[in-house]
Amino acid sequence: MNTLLGQIVRNFLCLFAIVVVAACSSPQPSGAAPFAAFVQDARTGEVLLSDNADTRLHPASLTKMMTLYIAFEEIERGNISLDTLITVSQNAASKPPSRLGLKAGQKIALRYLIRAAAIKSANDAASAIGDAIGGDEARFAARMTRTAKALGMKNTTFKNANGLTANGHLSTARDMTTLGRRLFYDYPQYYNIFSRRTTDAGMTQVRNTNTRFLDAYKGADGIKTGYTVAAGFNLTASAERDGVRIIATVFGGPSTAGRNAKMAELLDLGFRRAPKNAPVKAPAAPSYQADEENALVAQADGLPEVEGGAAKTIRLQTAVATSPRPLARPSAAKIAAATEAVAAIQDDIAAALAEATGAPAPAGTLDAQAADMAVELAEAPEQAQPDQAPIDAVTEVVAALPRPPARPDELASVEDSPAVAADDTDLSLAANEDTTEPEELMAEAPVDQAIELALAPQPEPGTLDAQATALIADPTLDAQAEALAEMPISEVAQVAAVAPPKRNAPIFDSVAPSGPLPPESAPQVIRLSTSNARHFGVNLGKFNSRSEAERILLKTQLAESSTLNEGLRKVVQRGGAWHANFMGLTQDQADLACRRLQARGTQCFTLAP
Repeated sequence: MNTLLGQIVRNFLCLFAIVVVAACSSPQPSGAAPFAAFVQDARTGEVLLSDNADTRLHPASLTKMMTLYIAFEEIERGNISLDTLITVSQNAASKPPSRLGLKAGQKIALRYLIRAAAIKSANDAASAIGDAIGGDEARFAARMTRTAKALGMKNTTFKNANGLTANGHLSTARDMTTLGRRLFYDYPQYYNIFSRRTTDAGMTQVRNTNTRFLDAYKGADGIKTGYTVAAGFNLTASAERDGVRIIATVFGGPSTAGRNAKMAELLDLGFRRAPKNAPVKAPAAPSYQADEENALVAQADGLPEVEGGAAKTIRLQTAVATSPRPLARPSAAKIAAATEAVAAIQDDIAAALAEATGAPAPAGTLDAQAADMAVELAEAPEQAQPDQAPIDAVTEVVAALPRPPARPDELASVEDSPAVAADDTDLSLAANEDTTEPEELMAEAPVDQAIELALAPQPEPGTLDAQATALIADPTLDAQAEALAEMPISEVAQVAAVAPPKRNAPIFDSVAPSGPLPPESAPQVIRLSTSNARHFGVNLGKFNSRSEAERILLKTQLAESSTLNEGLRKVVQRGGAWHANFMGLTQDQADLACRRLQARGTQCFTLAP
């Protein structure tokens, strides 16, 4: 008897448990959740109605709007693509219905996960997106919260990517309306997915959970439904009529029908209150600078030391961005002039050095006498002037000079001939210079000039002056002069006519280039070597300023120095944003860096050539 009674009790308890589970798992009308509503003109952002709009409530599957927003953001930044295969995590595969039916370890394209999360509101698909982008559920939820703050959602915090009830996972009707407006303006290329009734999710065809409202309300084209026991029936909807777009959110609806009816009422009110011709004021781009930097600093400071790495050492790698064109090669005339100037300077320097370092002249020589005279003049009283020196002393010095040879008498007859009359001025000057005795020159010239002439040093061997002196002393000149004297005047004139022009010493040969100058080459930009298949890179995302992107690169290089030290930090401006990249890596280095950074919660995407 007791056995029969115990069996009846057990069967009753089992039946009761089944009824309770079925009641909790199926959507049932519930009036326990608080109600909130918010209506906004999507064109201007003007608030048209607010009812309990800033109360923090459970958003349920409206959460998936933020999951999709971040997925679209990653696609735009180039960190991921719609065709990227996502490996389903164990966390995602374990989520309760609504589900797509994913298995742990399964690979599926991101486009199918987006469709399943947006249309079917599949919890496993949303979690798979979050785990793939954030690394795990907690890190992706932290990013969702940071993104919400950047979008102006002041009262929202997220704990997961799907919206299942969790402690602290809260939002408001105002914030969810703001998020719906952001989806429309920030990613219009993807917004049409929210109006699809059915779509292919890769594994199966899925049906939109918002089909009833889309079909019932004119102009409705989205956006997202949500339901949990704690949240009630939620909906963020958008509709457009005659160029006027209204976005509204309902929290805590009593049922699907009651929620849809309330939403239709709110949208009608919005269309009545909104002006017909209002200017469109799209929201400004979100700013992530403060939150993102704080998160990166916290991650970098908490990282363990890498074995064999340089602790807290930042290695900067730079490349030449511009290469200025070199100066044009100077012409042959400029080269010759420069060569002559350099040679003259070198001769002056050599003469000065020789004079400064030379040994004193032997006693009894002209140089020794001149040196003694210079010393005596220097030691004389200040009132004694050079022109007051005794003329006899100067005469004795001059007398010691060698006399030039007498001019042949035959040249005098040539000088008077008509054939050379054209040059009679120069010849007469030369004759005067040759025939004037040194004593006469000394008497007629000022005393200081006479002293300078007497003290003139002998030319250095090998110089042009020494060569001229040797040429004058050459006995062959006398023979040539005698031969010239015996020649008829007509032949002398012919010789003078073909004689080379007079050249003033010093004589410099013209410098000609050895060959044609090579053409100027185009400026070249030096880049890091891309040998050994260094064509891959790592993208860390899109930022609002160059300085922000550069700071992210520095923080990331600090965090992963062992794999990114060989990379080139590069910030690229594209689409109104700044993309932070590490370039010049091999495929293995780029993949390893991304895996390590993603394991630490840093967003990363490999760039292929």
